[in-house]
Amino acid sequence: MAESEGVRLQKVLSQAGIASRRVAEKMILDGRVEVDDRIVTELGTRVDPDVSVIRVDGARITVDDTLVHLAINKPKGMHSTMSDDRGRPCVGDLVEHRVRGNKKLFHVGRLDADTEGLLLLTNDGELAHRLMHPSYEVPKTYLATVMGTVPRGLGRKLRDGIELDDGPARVDDFAVVDTVPGKTLVRVTLHEGRKRIVRRLLAAVGFPVKELVRTEIGAVSLGDQRPGTIRVLTQKELGTLYKAVGM
Repeated sequence: MAESEGVRLQKVLSQAGIASRRVAEKMILDGRVEVDDRIVTELGTRVDPDVSVIRVDGARITVDDTLVHLAINKPKGMHSTMSDDRGRPCVGDLVEHRVRGNKKLFHVGRLDADTEGLLLLTNDGELAHRLMHPSYEVPKTYLATVMGTVPRGLGRKLRDGIELDDGPARVDDFAVVDTVPGKTLVRVTLHEGRKRIVRRLLAAVGFPVKELVRTEIGAVSLGDQRPGTIRVLTQKELGTLYKAVGM
């Protein structure tokens, strides 16, 4: 690429929503920006944003406006599919008016119809594949309501592993969040992707799940996002997801 071609690096950063151009210039001067695995500190540097891999503080940024990355709070009773031949409510109904054109969206971690919470959709097939692959161990966090009072030591038991009918499974973290008479709210973090794994694990230790919400996938959090709403992932969230899966 000739020096006169391409786009100035600080302009690319500002267009990607990373920072104002002035702040982006300081980031470059401070050695916080990499282009194709090389730290760049020259303000006049021009790049091809469609080809170059650009990172800020080690986290990749995306400047491809054809890529779609969405966070959805899937309501209870809705299916995770993009369409349903039986006419049941599905995620495709939510995104139909948000994503124009024939963009094929991939699910990142489906949720059962009776489970609420965070679902990621993207047309970046490689990112979706890696986020779902157990070898990258991207953690997912859930809030589960179970009946009764959870005994001390249950967390250790779940962390050590439980034998299920399709092999052992274990959680990465377990905590009691709240207790009310007859019910306990627990937080479970694991990187397992097997079907209904949280429900199966808790049922196996005698605490069937009454309500379940997924609150986090990696660094992406549901926060106060209401059921049925969609938002575009921030560049910071995207960068952290790319970093987590080595992209």
